[in-house]
Amino acid sequence: MQKLFVAIALGAAAFSAPALAQAPSGGGLMQRDQTRAEAQQRTDTMFKMLDANQDGTLTRDEANKALTDFQATRGSESRGHGGRLQRLIDEAFGSSQSVTLKQFETQSLARFDAADLNHDGILTAAERQQARPRQPAAAPTTAAAPAKPQ
Repeated sequence: MQKLFVAIALGAAAFSAPALAQAPSGGGLMQRDQTRAEAQQRTDTMFKMLDANQDGTLTRDEANKALTDFQATRGSESRGHGGRLQRLIDEAFGSSQSVTLKQFETQSLARFDAADLNHDGILTAAERQQARPRQPAAAPTTAAAPAKPQ
């Protein structure tokens, strides 16, 4: 049962981190507007689920175990989310081995605030789309023909 909660928490993490969320264009959970208070509540709930020993400190080991459990539970369905979840873990911990609820919450709300482009306390699907990391433009696949001598 705990593995199910961990899988749900990590699934929520994949979709609740505004700067990392990449919902499909056809709609879905993160296509609806989200208030700052809702983002804070999701962050707090996620932290409490991930803090396996409930000591108020989330360790890198606890987070990595949760990620492993999520990937094992979801199998091939976790492929797209696994990388985002790993980035979320890496970002949350930086060079530290643990984070407190306050630190975790501060980071999450900073991502929310950065993505809330008009600073109205509501993150829209359009703002979320703009906050996504930009992919570099792909190089042309065909080489240009050499210029003919004049």
